[in-house]
Amino acid sequence: MKSIKVINQSGSCCTPATDMEVQKGINKSNNILPIVIIGAGPIGLATAAHLVEQKQSFILLEAGQEIAHNIRSWGHVTLFSPWRYNINKAAKALLEHSDWVQPNLDKLPTGHELIDLYLKPLAELGQIKPNIQLNAKVVGISRQFNDKMKTKDRVNQSFNVYVEKENDIKVIEARAVIDATGTWGNPNPANSTGIWLQNEKALANHIEYSIPDIKSNCKRYANKKIAVIGGGHSAINTLLTLAELQKENPSTKLVWILRKNSVEDAYGGEEKDALAARGALGFRIHELVDTGKVEVVTPFYISQVKKEEKINIIGTLKGKQNVLTGFDELIVNTGNRPNFSINSELRLSIDSATESVQALAPLIDPNEHSCGTVRAHGEEILRQPEKGFYIVGAKSYGRAPTFLMATGYEQVRSITSYLSGDEEASKRVELDLPETGVCSINLANQSNTCC
Repeated sequence: MKSIKVINQSGSCCTPATDMEVQKGINKSNNILPIVIIGAGPIGLATAAHLVEQKQSFILLEAGQEIAHNIRSWGHVTLFSPWRYNINKAAKALLEHSDWVQPNLDKLPTGHELIDLYLKPLAELGQIKPNIQLNAKVVGISRQFNDKMKTKDRVNQSFNVYVEKENDIKVIEARAVIDATGTWGNPNPANSTGIWLQNEKALANHIEYSIPDIKSNCKRYANKKIAVIGGGHSAINTLLTLAELQKENPSTKLVWILRKNSVEDAYGGEEKDALAARGALGFRIHELVDTGKVEVVTPFYISQVKKEEKINIIGTLKGKQNVLTGFDELIVNTGNRPNFSINSELRLSIDSATESVQALAPLIDPNEHSCGTVRAHGEEILRQPEKGFYIVGAKSYGRAPTFLMATGYEQVRSITSYLSGDEEASKRVELDLPETGVCSINLANQSNTCC
């Protein structure tokens, strides 16, 4: 066995250990241990800002090589919500004591701008930067010395957070853990039943599960037959960017496959929408469908996708078996789902349908709610049977697509207040949104024309 150091919070060396490195607190009291935040996106960094405000020690772990690594992958996309709803209050208070220049609060940022103009300056602050570990992939969380089955004295035991870093394993001891890893990178399949099949996995080189950057991938999509699968704003946004490519490459054929009873159900409020950017999506896709630039197949329920000479999509159309043929590329915008593999040794309460935090499920069920009708919620709703462990942000919503960045900020404000001993503040509601709500992603006006 190799010998590895045990490091305490002050960074001094202690007696060599074996198998793995253990980062411990100053002493064995759980209250002295740090709070570990997993995921350095907007919600994870907002959590850090609140903990700075409340003078609590923390470690922020990010699996990527930079903060907000997942957002960078869709950085070309513009958000629906203007800056005023994307900046956390505690983060803003810290940034205002630096040379940070606040963006125009009424402007709609891209993902790249969200990182470069807000999240990066926040992460560079002296109160936060020393506590961030990049390229630190969490592979598991447990109670110290115990698996999920053991109950005796469990609530008084610290957490062990297992981290892969630099080809080694470290264990960080924590008094509380906040999982802000989101759902990005864990997409739903094309299959309408939600089952991943090997046929689809085998087509990985011809399927994109995000909103592609068409400008950087002109050759992949130009003059090809492309199926866009999904009935939400991401699918519409993808079609709009492909339509720009189609102008310069008229042999590009676009087929929109969705499960809605009528394509009109996907258009939304159009010019009546309280958010002009969101309404523009519906208005522009309506026009593309009416002019025949986008072919619509609905309601179509996909059972398989198969590669023969071209890609075939097998499913049911209006109750009858049907095969759509001749596709070169598929873009599957059917949403994402949470990955609970790192949480498997913790005692969780997860809703069986939405895969959200169980107490949150009735508030966010997309069968009944849009993002504008989800009420604010905090620590008490997000509390898990595993005391001191919380799932926040998009992951707390499971498969429901109704998450708002501003709602996530309110979640972590409440939780960090509770962990800091201010139970009264944790119960307050401080979320300020327009009555219509502000959805968090995607804008029609993109300049992703072919190079």
